[in-house]
Amino acid sequence: MTDLQANVESVFQGKTRVVRYTLACLLAGGHVLLEDVPGVGKTTLALALARSMGLSFQRIQFTSDLLPSDIIGVSVYRPETGDFDFKPGPLFAGVILADEINRTTPRTQSALLEAMSEGKVSVDNVTHQLPDPFLVIATQNPLEHHGTYPLPESQLDRFLMRLSIGYPSRRIERQILLERRLAEPVHELEAALDVSEFRALQQKAARVRLDETLVDYLMEVVDKTRRDTRVRIGVSTRGALAMARVARAWALVQGRDFCIPDDLRELFVPCFAHRLALAGSAGDGDKDQAEMVMEELVSEVPTPT
Repeated sequence: MTDLQANVESVFQGKTRVVRYTLACLLAGGHVLLEDVPGVGKTTLALALARSMGLSFQRIQFTSDLLPSDIIGVSVYRPETGDFDFKPGPLFAGVILADEINRTTPRTQSALLEAMSEGKVSVDNVTHQLPDPFLVIATQNPLEHHGTYPLPESQLDRFLMRLSIGYPSRRIERQILLERRLAEPVHELEAALDVSEFRALQQKAARVRLDETLVDYLMEVVDKTRRDTRVRIGVSTRGALAMARVARAWALVQGRDFCIPDDLRELFVPCFAHRLALAGSAGDGDKDQAEMVMEELVSEVPTPT
């Protein structure tokens, strides 16, 4: 695990916590939504993760004219045989970077739902399995709203975490400016493990112990989100299950085979805030407000000792 993290951080520098969050999310079999300004390394992070884990990588630029068939694929008629052959689209890769996902229409956004939740897609009533592992890292720009389509609650709920990268420190940014010239080092990055080793890590994360007292703590916070008057829709059962999975994976990233209360406290905001639908809100544009409400709700629940 430390080798994998070090490999990613060799090209994505100065953001250890973001790397650990993302690794935990991927080990838990989840998908990540990166919401941040352009140019802070979202693509670099996604590509570094794919290369470090020995997974295939595809970047899909989401635009207003993108159709579901553009990402899923199409059935092509072969007159010589009279059959239809399925031509898979870019969605058939181990790691997908769904760039600026909020710039495409709800119809195309919804084409990802089955893929993200089931690991498969359906075309002409035929189901096609996606690669295993299958990981979506989506990005959106929080500052531009012209020509965008806010992600619906059902889509947001498929993302295990919503993260922000932020600008690097002055020292790290200076180092990057001095070291990088023509080539991007991420393109030369070697794999730190292969697919079978990555699957083994996922299985190891699933075996991490989550004590019943921590499950009760988790459920108390979930219940808080459902009863607070500021929240129109609280955390779903899917969200609670996702939190349990990522808490186990986070503990493994920290080098433990058991969870502690601090693991959950660390993850409540990135795992739950985007799942809250605030009263009076019609979309996903209240990121800061949702995170503030989530932090307050967590602070009101006693931490197990």
